[in-house]
Amino acid sequence: MSNTEDVRPGLSLTNRYLTRNGVPVIPVSGEMHYSRVPRHRWAERLRQMKAGGVTVVASYVFWLHHSPAPGECRFDGNLDVGAFVDLAVETGLEVVLRIGPWVHAESRNGGFPDWVQRAPVRHRTDDPGYLELVADWFGRLGAAVGDRFGKVLGIQLENELYTQPGHLRTLKRMAREAGMAAPIWTATAWDSAELPEEEVLPLYGGYGDGFWVDADAPWAPNFRDHYFFSHVWDDPGIGADVRRAQNIEAAKGGPRTPSDLFPAATCELAGGMATAYHRRPRPSALDVATIAHCKIGNGSAWQGYYMYTGGTNPSSPEGMQESHATGYPNDLPRLGYDFHAPIGEAGALAPSHAELRRQHIFLSAFGDRLAEMPSSLPDVRPNGVEDSETLRWALRSDGRSGFLFVAWHQPHVPLDTYRGARFRVVLEEGALEFPAEPVDIPAGTLARWPVNLTAGGVRIAWATASALTLLPGAVPTLVLLADAGISPSLAVSDQAPIALVPGLAPVRLETATGALDVLVLPAETAGSVWVCAEAGRRLLLSDDELQWDAAGRLSVKTGRATAAVRAYDPAARTFTDLAIGPWRAPLAAEVRAVELRAATAVPARYGEHDGRPSAPGRAAFDEHAAVYRLQLPDWAADPEHDALLRIDWAGDVAELRVDGVPVTDRFWDGSHWLVNLVDAGYRAGAEVTLHLLPLATVSRVSVPEDARDRLVAADPQLLALDAIRVTGRGVATEPEPVQRVGRTADGRVIVHSDDTEPFVAR
Repeated sequence: MSNTEDVRPGLSLTNRYLTRNGVPVIPVSGEMHYSRVPRHRWAERLRQMKAGGVTVVASYVFWLHHSPAPGECRFDGNLDVGAFVDLAVETGLEVVLRIGPWVHAESRNGGFPDWVQRAPVRHRTDDPGYLELVADWFGRLGAAVGDRFGKVLGIQLENELYTQPGHLRTLKRMAREAGMAAPIWTATAWDSAELPEEEVLPLYGGYGDGFWVDADAPWAPNFRDHYFFSHVWDDPGIGADVRRAQNIEAAKGGPRTPSDLFPAATCELAGGMATAYHRRPRPSALDVATIAHCKIGNGSAWQGYYMYTGGTNPSSPEGMQESHATGYPNDLPRLGYDFHAPIGEAGALAPSHAELRRQHIFLSAFGDRLAEMPSSLPDVRPNGVEDSETLRWALRSDGRSGFLFVAWHQPHVPLDTYRGARFRVVLEEGALEFPAEPVDIPAGTLARWPVNLTAGGVRIAWATASALTLLPGAVPTLVLLADAGISPSLAVSDQAPIALVPGLAPVRLETATGALDVLVLPAETAGSVWVCAEAGRRLLLSDDELQWDAAGRLSVKTGRATAAVRAYDPAARTFTDLAIGPWRAPLAAEVRAVELRAATAVPARYGEHDGRPSAPGRAAFDEHAAVYRLQLPDWAADPEHDALLRIDWAGDVAELRVDGVPVTDRFWDGSHWLVNLVDAGYRAGAEVTLHLLPLATVSRVSVPEDARDRLVAADPQLLALDAIRVTGRGVATEPEPVQRVGRTADGRVIVHSDDTEPFVAR
């Protein structure tokens, strides 16, 4: 274990995986900052995470948010970290608290309150003056969480600390003295960080692009690395900008692979990407999913995403965001922290939610087997990040069975279809070559094909469709998902291959050793697949957003006029439509924007810091921005409609204000902008204004290629308000099982329920 003092019964850690009651598990953690999310949204966000297959919620604890002045420390409202822990556990999620005290997270001073930042101490060291400040903060935090630490799975110390293992050891001691305890203590390990031996679980990260490099920087090799299978887990690029700005020395020449003492684990795989003023990456859902997929193929024992849920910075006159004004290398939006996450700032699901959800469904069903399967790489593999010709694949196997992972996607430099792929893997029983005939691998393929997988007593020698889940039953159902452009087939033991036809009905395989249903879902259903583990791995298909409670009872949330959910019944071997209701069709309307003031000519830049363009200050923004009053329908103020405002625009910086108070903002990157009107504080009679700043055509900020094309076509500046639409969202819930009570002939009570066999009460 990474901790010998706070041992929790049933939980242990080997150098390859985590176990619960002796069973290997692969956790999936997603970052959600409770202090960046309104408290009334916590429960919904946690359910959304759980529905996405997340099993652990991780959160930074921002000293800055809790303690604005010496002696003042708040733990109320959406700062009530103890209540957040309770709610997460109640939802069925475990918790990792990342307590800092320095956290970064694109926050002001890296999360230090201004009064701490100004203190005459050597920050992030064992300076007694600094430790005295930390001891007081840790004491308050320990008291606020209290005995709930008995429910906390892990605690992260500091963040991106590279050459001070002794300080991490000191922080761990101080945290324990403050009443904090967890079975696993962690620390970030990237850039060869020197960590106290055997004291913390090293955690890694992986981003395919980043806002923290210079505006004119090319797609860096450390970003490109993550689209390949590899056993090198370290990413020296993460945090390099802050190290440079603060003259922080990184560790030198350390190992770039995990310690032999610990499993390969992550806490910061890209769930999206933040948007800085000078550089505005916009990863696609497939970009995000490919990195995560490669890490599973690389041998991941813990999938951890940053961010999984976006949010909004607390309001402050100085701003709570990282900025040039506070000496940091990047200007971030003052309020909006959407991060292009699977669950955005407004609470809407991004396409990456579905892309990652399928991977997490797979880990839930097969993680106990996969954890026992180390990763191996083929003899012939890419010769560097420039190689766009050699197929990228890896095998996870225990020597008898396994899963073959294929990743054939990367952003910025498109890949062509790979022609004529066949694979050869060597297992204990000998070499296995498949498929029977070579297949073409289209660009965009993320495959996880089973090899010698046994279920229901039937051994699948190989299949060319991705493993999704395994449904229990008298005859189990192996659910595969067809990969777009690849005809699915499989072989049972030494029998001839079978061509599979994707559809919504299974094929029955029977051998002398057992029986197995194989259901191959069509590739076009990929975005509609959900699995509710609370209901015995209930397989669902829906284009709408699904959530469920601890008992597995479904609810549907959508902005569409109708909602449909189909559930698979393994016994009946078919999908059936679920009754969901009562249903009230959501309202929607186009929003008229009345121009109150036209934009003025903007300069090419507003200043710079360390060679990077700076965001406009408040005075410059108000001087140049166009102002529009939005005419919203009356129903948009009703919380029952939970209205989303979608703004399609082009320019530089946007800000939404309610009665003159800024509620959220955005740097333009070519994507549409979603605002939750309830969370923004909109109410009947309030004035909502939209403020849009143009972007000079000659600006040096970096935007995605499609946005750049639109910018260069403008002269001399770009400003457009393409459309604004408000959409209400309806919610319907699966009816509770109906119970009917009667009596037998001898007077005993008998209970009938729609979803159970009748039983007689004694």
